[in-house]
Amino acid sequence: MQERFLTHISQTESPVTVFLVNGVKLQGVVTQFDAETLLLRRDGHVQLVYKHAVSTIMPSGPMPHFSDETI
Repeated sequence: MQERFLTHISQTESPVTVFLVNGVKLQGVVTQFDAETLLLRRDGHVQLVYKHAVSTIMPSGPMPHFSDETI
């Protein structure tokens, strides 16, 4: 499920909010990901975020092509 979700948000370039386990909030677009990391782009800058530090990834808007039925 994680891979399908990340593939969807990266392919559609959906803006997301990423909450880290320490409470930090990051916003941007996931451009790439692998088993351990995410690349998050915002305002022309890229951040490498380790997945073990991520608590929640929340899309900024509705995701009509990704619903409970498609999981």
